Amino acid sequence: MDIQKQIEELRSLLSYHNGLYYNNDEPEISDFEYDALMNQLKELEAAHPELITADSPTQRVGGAASLKFSAVTHSVPMESLQDIFSPEEMEGFMLKINAEYGQLEYVLEPKIDGLSVALEYRHGRFVRGSTRGNGLVGEDVSENLQTIASIPRELPVKLPYLEVRGEVYMPMQNFIELVEAQELRGEKTAKNPRNAAAGALRQKDAAVTASRKLDIFVFNIQAIEGRELQTHSESLSFLEELGFKVTPDRAVLTEPHKIMEGIQSLGEKRGTLGFDIDGAVVKVNSLAIREELGSTSKFPRWAAAFKYPPEEKETTLLDIEINVGRTGVLTPTGIFEPVQLAGTTVSRATLHNADFIAEKDVRIGDRVILRKAGEIIPEVVSVVEHAAASAPYEYPKACPSCGAETIREEGEAAIRCQNPECPAQLLRNIIHFASRNAMDIEGLGEAVAKQLVESGLVSSPADIYSLNEEALASLERMGSKSAQNLLAAIEKSKQNDFYRLIYALGIRNIGEKAAKLLCENIHSIEGFFEAKIEDVTAIEGFGQVMAESLISFFELPQTAHLIGLLKEHGL
Repeated sequence: MDIQKQIEELRSLLSYHNGLYYNNDEPEISDFEYDALMNQLKELEAAHPELITADSPTQRVGGAASLKFSAVTHSVPMESLQDIFSPEEMEGFMLKINAEYGQLEYVLEPKIDGLSVALEYRHGRFVRGSTRGNGLVGEDVSENLQTIASIPRELPVKLPYLEVRGEVYMPMQNFIELVEAQELRGEKTAKNPRNAAAGALRQKDAAVTASRKLDIFVFNIQAIEGRELQTHSESLSFLEELGFKVTPDRAVLTEPHKIMEGIQSLGEKRGTLGFDIDGAVVKVNSLAIREELGSTSKFPRWAAAFKYPPEEKETTLLDIEINVGRTGVLTPTGIFEPVQLAGTTVSRATLHNADFIAEKDVRIGDRVILRKAGEIIPEVVSVVEHAAASAPYEYPKACPSCGAETIREEGEAAIRCQNPECPAQLLRNIIHFASRNAMDIEGLGEAVAKQLVESGLVSSPADIYSLNEEALASLERMGSKSAQNLLAAIEKSKQNDFYRLIYALGIRNIGEKAAKLLCENIHSIEGFFEAKIEDVTAIEGFGQVMAESLISFFELPQTAHLIGLLKEHGL
């Protein structure tokens, strides 16, 4: 391929992934895959400097300021770091500096995988916080940043001006809880902690940001008035005195081989830190020498980031376990001979879906490669060899939770159970059934629904109408008055418009607007059981997929059972 054309294709691809990562918080490839593409472009441009352009991704920071927030021009550019992928390159980076200045001190820190922000203080009071954006112009997210408890509002030392840089992140446990809550509500789940943190920080509603329980590590002083500092390590200690939460697990070292040992040691801790890291940062400790070294057009010459490659291990697939998610999706999980990956013992890994298993031809007994590239859930990269006399894996045609027939809709990778009484989907179904746009049962939110299901008081949406004050009183934090109010709301819901019940049933592809339209054309519950696909597709706005979802739902014997129970309760 022509070199210029190859460079242009790489630039276009990197710009596309930049937009997804920085602006949409929805990356399609891993950080390591992105870094490999960037490295490829850097090598081509280094070999052909005449082809370098100012708008190349190698010459600028990836993000852009969002139009959702007011723009902030950074008084000190928020530069990105030079990425290094091998021990030889990292040692070379330090030896080059040492050749000019003699043996120097370096600070080794973990590279937190989050969203970079600047915090500004005047006379000890927090006045503004902004995202990095493109490094020169970011976005004002002050209100959202103030929801993070570890960011000081006032400092004990009233410096005329202080600007610090930090990384906002979502702790691992908070991320796991967020994903569980998103699954429960049938929402699209966050891919990793970094995207979850970025999405939360850029919410228009600060209350949503607060609910995501973000945190921050501060790792640099951008500008300071009223205090002289000599080294980076001194500045970090000073920031701790001021009350900032500063990057942990840092060390001041001199010998390059010791620094490489520290990088390796830090990498072995991945997965055990409680937060995500994607590398280790090495910085010159002397602030005066930093000033002399300066920066290129994109990154400082006094710091570099060693990026950890995805760690891969070979093991044996012992079994495939099928779990039914709260949205009815049948998800395969591989059970493996335990291996150590990124500091944790791994014996389970996602197999994603039926297509993934078929494409990689994953079979029970296979030797496979597992990877954990800073993600929460490890995955199978490839099959090394099939077990003797193995056979292709057959996906179950019946739901392992309730035995109902599974379906796969056209254009979907997911295979799902659509039984409205499936025990595995019960909690989500109860929450949806009682939600505001469905049966609108005030007082029956996620917390109460969870208690009702876990206590065994409710095993079907119809059981909601069997509840009494005595049963509700057994629930935690449910007093007599609250129980009476909930029972009144349950009784009131029996008089709801017909379309609310149809929507509350949680039929795949049938939203609130579709339910309204259906009920304008089908006027009784019996009509839904009698309807044919051609009757539904004749309704304006209804296609084949929606019609098939509706008809197949009302053909289920479990649907007839549920509707019968609801009728008995007076709906």
